[in-house]
Amino acid sequence: MKKSLYTLSLLIVPVFLIAQANEVSPPDFIKTITFKSNTTQGQLPILKLGEQLQLEFDALTGDEEDFYYVIEHFNFDWTPSTLVKSEYLKGLDNQRILTYENSFNTYQIYSHYDLRIPNLQTRGLLKSGNYMISIYDDYDELMFSRKFMIYEDLVNVGARVKRSRDVKAIAEKQSVDIVISTKRINFNNPLETIKTAIIQNNNLNTAITDLKPQYTLGNELIYRYDTESAFWGGNEYIFFENKDVRAANVGVQFIDLKELYHNYLYTNISRKDRPYTYNPDINGNFQITAIDRSNVDVEADYTIIHFSLLHDEFKDKDVHIYGNFNAFAIEDFTKMQYNSESGRYECILRLKQGFYNYKHVAVDKSTKELDEGAISGNFWQTENNYKVLVYYRDLGARFDRLIGYGDASSVNISN
Repeated sequence: MKKSLYTLSLLIVPVFLIAQANEVSPPDFIKTITFKSNTTQGQLPILKLGEQLQLEFDALTGDEEDFYYVIEHFNFDWTPSTLVKSEYLKGLDNQRILTYENSFNTYQIYSHYDLRIPNLQTRGLLKSGNYMISIYDDYDELMFSRKFMIYEDLVNVGARVKRSRDVKAIAEKQSVDIVISTKRINFNNPLETIKTAIIQNNNLNTAITDLKPQYTLGNELIYRYDTESAFWGGNEYIFFENKDVRAANVGVQFIDLKELYHNYLYTNISRKDRPYTYNPDINGNFQITAIDRSNVDVEADYTIIHFSLLHDEFKDKDVHIYGNFNAFAIEDFTKMQYNSESGRYECILRLKQGFYNYKHVAVDKSTKELDEGAISGNFWQTENNYKVLVYYRDLGARFDRLIGYGDASSVNISN
């Protein structure tokens, strides 16, 4: 009997060990992963059901390698959904990316890949919800993966940004109030069937998820939390633009031509203890631009960007370059090295010509906890973008539908 119970427990336990899916960062030779579905900026793709998905990236080997794509559907919490592929995908995936071009008139040789869905093999995505697209090479090795979302426009999502209601953090945090309303769906037991995600500046790493509605007024669900929906305000992103590699541009102090063009940015300083200054940015995103180039996809060149930060050395923290150029990932190549002779943190990145937002963040060496305000500071006045996603799983349903999407800016923040 004991052996039977032990065997049964082995069969049951794995059900509870299903892990959340995480994005996989690419190897060094794959750069500039960009979704261009409904924007020219590189940012988090949230598409309406039926809209075209467009993913682009560069392979710096210049060997015209073959890459293949696989698409998977996920639940609200990024665990795999129980849907079979034919239920959410019309056609086939695990197909070769057929559209690519080689770079033209650039110092850095690369091949530019362009995947669009629908296409001849993959004719469309049929369900709303969370998705992940994974790119494999000829040897079936995973190169990278990226998350995206598809929503149905079934509910109205109102979002408003307010100063934190927590007196201790009123000068540093922003809170998001939500109102969800609809006449097209009858909310059955909304505490169980409705789930939400609030995303600040396209960064899934800091998203606040699964808040429950506090009030129900008729066909409206209302979320007005004091602390649970509050984000650190952060500070405006620093930026540079090198659309002309032959001359210093915005944020670039001077240039040098070696094997590639080297751009040396102005040295940044800590802004934590300085007064807040409004400085328009694109909230951590990036956009590929190149002057006098008709097709920036293959004519924009890669440059070596030299970052520097004037700051005393942290004993228990590492400093990283942070932005959506690599989906806000903390990686070895984003780590800045402290130069004791100059008293500066320094880092070198290979980036395609364009307009980039970035900031310096501190990461605890032992806990790996990220502190976005340790160097840049946190201010309630900071202009941030917030996206609100509303998921719905009716009683007895097999997957989480993404039924609404709204966004708000803290430009008009109120008390």
